Amino acid sequence: MAVNELVELKFRLADGSDIGPSMYNSGATVTFLKEKIIAQWPKDKLNGPKSINDIKLINAGKILENNRTLAESRTPLSEVPGGAITMLVVVRPPLPNKHNDKLEENSKKKVGCSCSIM
Repeated sequence: MAVNELVELKFRLADGSDIGPSMYNSGATVTFLKEKIIAQWPKDKLNGPKSINDIKLINAGKILENNRTLAESRTPLSEVPGGAITMLVVVRPPLPNKHNDKLEENSKKKVGCSCSIM
C-alpha cells in the first residue's frame, strides 16, 4: 500500500450508529483517528470520550496501537474492494475518582447526628 493512499473509514459506535464514512490518508496515525472521532462525536450522546485514552479502535478483532499508522494497522482480509472499512469504537466508561469517593464517604460519616435528648 502506498503511504499517500486514501482509505475510506467509518467508525461504528456501541449503539450501532456510525461516524463517517470519511477519507483518510494511509499515513495517518491511530492517535490522529481517535482525535477525529472525539471531534466528530455526536453531541446528543452521553458519556462521550474525553481523551484518546478513553477510546479503543478495533479493526478485524485487533486493537489498534496509537503510534501505528493506518497503513500498518490495516487487515486486508477484512476489507471489501471499493467499500469503507468499518472500525469498532469502544469507549472506556469514566473511572470513579478514588480521592473523590473517599471524600464523599467521609462526609457521609460526618453527617450522622450525635444528639442526645433530655
